[in-house]
Amino acid sequence: MDGGMLSQEEINALMGGGDDSASTSAKGSSERLTDAERDAVGEIANINMGTAATTLSTLLNNKVVITTPRVSYVSINELSQQYDRPCVFIHISYIEGIDGNNILILKEADVKIITDLMMGGDGSNTDGELSELHLSAISEAMNQMMGSAATSLSSMLEKKVDISPPSASLVDLNDTIEDTEIANFLDDEVVQVAFDMKIGDLVDSQIMQLYPFDFARELYERFMGSSSNGAAAAIAPEPAPAAQPQAAPEMQPQMQQPQMMQQPQMMDPNMMQQPYMMPMQNVNVQPAQFQSFNPGIMPLLQQENIDLIMDVPLEVTVELGRSNKSIKEILDFAPGTIIELNKLAGEPVDVLVNGKFVAKGEVVVIEENFGIRLVEIAK
Repeated sequence: MDGGMLSQEEINALMGGGDDSASTSAKGSSERLTDAERDAVGEIANINMGTAATTLSTLLNNKVVITTPRVSYVSINELSQQYDRPCVFIHISYIEGIDGNNILILKEADVKIITDLMMGGDGSNTDGELSELHLSAISEAMNQMMGSAATSLSSMLEKKVDISPPSASLVDLNDTIEDTEIANFLDDEVVQVAFDMKIGDLVDSQIMQLYPFDFARELYERFMGSSSNGAAAAIAPEPAPAAQPQAAPEMQPQMQQPQMMQQPQMMDPNMMQQPYMMPMQNVNVQPAQFQSFNPGIMPLLQQENIDLIMDVPLEVTVELGRSNKSIKEILDFAPGTIIELNKLAGEPVDVLVNGKFVAKGEVVVIEENFGIRLVEIAK
């Protein structure tokens, strides 16, 4: 400073012009929701996730509890601090009824447990890296969950709401996000709706939804618009029934008095019992017959479960045979070495799905490729 005058750099520093984070924070705070918008988004998310939890429970054949949501605001830097390990982002786009998209975030370990339960496991097969099979399975699960949530949203907004099939990707928030749609989504502060999620005794974790501010406001406007229409429809019919009771009291005193005077002359005492002398119809009464109940068999639930996962891909493996070798024998392997297997020549080979035996088959050649003709299905 010279002669009491401030330099341009000092003025910028005092005014906060050189602080990008301050301007970003001011921008984010100005875009934030009002209390009414925030409460409405929380209520909509609560109803949607309640329906989604029921669908996931049916899909996994396990009790699923998703708690009341907590609505807040979050930036990409804050997300990276919350999720220090890679997590799974499920991108959901609405294609009918409302225009927008949101993102579901699940922890990697939770995705492995959910997909293992979907494949008929007990939720303990969580070793290894997250593969395309896991991402495909969790996409299908989220498609069923958010599809049912869209149905609930349709009832709330009184118009059809539909989503496109969700896409799942493994994201490390500490690295550069390669998915352009997700990167653009998280370019600025967003609305965060967090839920606590429990799946039986296997998962006690958190599931999170992220909404852009524009989409959150659109949900609020549609929700308030449908609520106003519903209230108007409920109020409109009230004047019609109110007009009928007004005319009845005026006519009743005039009509009742002559009837009371004529009753002793016109009514026979035997006829007073006439309303109670109606002939009784013969009614066949018998004990109710109930089908025997076996809690261990739920065919409808099983059929519904299998329908929900029809599109999930499974890995099919054909095992020609096995052999045990010592380390010395394996080190002696060379081109031309013959390894004797525990199967006889011509014996059917085993067909495995996700490592589980399902059938036996015989090897055939189709053009230039090997194939398997199934000869026996495991029971």
